[in-house]
Amino acid sequence: MQERKRKERRHLTILQSKLLKKAASLLVAECEEKKQEKERVINESNPPLKLSGLSAQELQDLCRELHQKIDVADEARYDMEIKVGRNEKEIQTLSQKITELKGTKRPNLKRVKKTTEDMLGACTDTSKLRKSDFKANLKTVKKEDEKREEVTDWRKNVEAMSGMEGRKKLFNAGQ
Repeated sequence: MQERKRKERRHLTILQSKLLKKAASLLVAECEEKKQEKERVINESNPPLKLSGLSAQELQDLCRELHQKIDVADEARYDMEIKVGRNEKEIQTLSQKITELKGTKRPNLKRVKKTTEDMLGACTDTSKLRKSDFKANLKTVKKEDEKREEVTDWRKNVEAMSGMEGRKKLFNAGQ
């Protein structure tokens, strides 16, 4: 059974290599045909010039004739460029209209798990899975009762501190 499969594989690789060689030779032949066709068309439209034995007047006439042919070819090239530009703009506007008519497609949204436990539960690797309680890791701050001085009437305090008696109290308080 295995021997048969090996033979089939070997035959298949041989067949593939032969097909590739044949395709390469056909490609080379096609390139040669294209070159010959191109040379034939060029020779038909523009025969080689015979400049030997021509007088100065005949050379000038030949130059004028060649300039006229060049002008005609340039006009044709320019016309073709303009047509191509128009066609490209038309294609671009039509493609924009098509996209506008289709409208933008909304992608299908995936469902998202909302809680942290659900998100952590989505992990498949349990060794990396650490359940974290965010509230437990927070620092606890104890509110200290600030020592509040009794608020008394400020007028009494001013009267008590006025004069030498008040300065004596402040001096004793500083010691």
